[in-house]
Amino acid sequence: MLGALCFLRAVRFCSSAPCPRHKPSAKLSVQNALGVQNTSGERVKVQGWVRSVRSQKEVLFLHVNDGSSLESLQVVADSSLDSRELTFGSSVEVQGQLVKSPSKRQNVELKAENIKVIGNCDAKTFPIRYKERHPLEYLRQYPHLRCRTNILGSILRIRSEATAAIHSFFKDSGFVHIHTPVITSNDCEGAGELFQLEAAGKIKVPEENFFNVPAFLTVSGQLHLEVMSGAFTQVFTFGPTFRAENSQSRRHLAEFYMIEAEISFVDSLQDLMQVMEKLFKATTMMVLSKCPEDVKLCYKFIAPGQKIRTYAEKQLFNWGIDLQTEHEKYLVKHCGNVPVFVINYPLALKPFYMRDNEDGPQHTVAAVDLLVPGVGELFGGGLREERYHFLEERLARSRLTEVYQWYLDLRRFGSVPHGGFGMGFERYLQCILGVDNIKDVIPFPRFPHSCLL
Repeated sequence: MLGALCFLRAVRFCSSAPCPRHKPSAKLSVQNALGVQNTSGERVKVQGWVRSVRSQKEVLFLHVNDGSSLESLQVVADSSLDSRELTFGSSVEVQGQLVKSPSKRQNVELKAENIKVIGNCDAKTFPIRYKERHPLEYLRQYPHLRCRTNILGSILRIRSEATAAIHSFFKDSGFVHIHTPVITSNDCEGAGELFQLEAAGKIKVPEENFFNVPAFLTVSGQLHLEVMSGAFTQVFTFGPTFRAENSQSRRHLAEFYMIEAEISFVDSLQDLMQVMEKLFKATTMMVLSKCPEDVKLCYKFIAPGQKIRTYAEKQLFNWGIDLQTEHEKYLVKHCGNVPVFVINYPLALKPFYMRDNEDGPQHTVAAVDLLVPGVGELFGGGLREERYHFLEERLARSRLTEVYQWYLDLRRFGSVPHGGFGMGFERYLQCILGVDNIKDVIPFPRFPHSCLL
């Protein structure tokens, strides 16, 4: 402990940077430069990529963006600083004075004293064209370059802010963040759509296995969170999950991100639904406040969750048939195009861990889905079966008792009523932005027959 304190103290007072003799230009991000209210001609340095070039007889105009904001910083320079290397897409370092702009379009501009081209860009062969609004389908061909466009830049900034907002919500609500494993021997969903892992570069011997048991990429962190909920009353995880589902639909990916939470001492779906609704609203409000220019499409999707009829009470479809995407979208439209909670599904449609409602011939479980406009299912969750004998029966019927003996143990040693939910992060982004295809809200989409980069 003493050694660690000494190390931290040493790091605090040491620096690898030499003391400059002259005060250098202050390095600013484009976002910070645009936010300066009172300019006093201070010398600054901005680094980024050229978004536009316009050369006149005596004046050179550039727009430079570094990804920190949707808006670019206008650079005004003497025409003598023009260069053939100054093209759309080239990377530059600009030093000069930050001054008040005479234009009403921006508050400040950078009066350049020096422009240094860091990396050239051949605008003729660059797949992204100046002043051309490329379709998202076109940009999908270039996962290594599409982040340089305005639309993908906005989506990725929103994604970053939404990630921070989700972590902030759970931290402020007293949840403990758990890193659940990516490699697992469990099939949480029971659907069998798993990526199985094998060691590469070795002779495959059928009788041998790296982990001594079959191992897979995780489809959910739920079961591991349930373990942790026996020691912490509120836990969550946020990480990648994988499904080997052979689907090219606009709402499916082979790799995607899930927010999952488990709460102990919960015995009603209403309690879970409140947390789900608060998470959705808090995250969206934070994104709106942090990225107002990036989320103009978001406003029409903000509406309070409408807690409506149960699956049993509002029988819009044949009882016992699972809801398909078109059914989910119909329900949302039928209820006024607002988020809709659907609860109490037939037992036969849900996994073994859902709590039995013991409600007669309909035989439902305490499950809940939150359906949203344009997407369908966004959240899925429910109460877990905490009663040992009920769970033992369900596992025995499915011939899973031996595999899930550890899960039964959780009910033997200090079990409590508990429940949880999961939210697909990419579907959330689709919902608030109105993006039609899920492949456009993740930096590097993975789907059947496509794993670029």
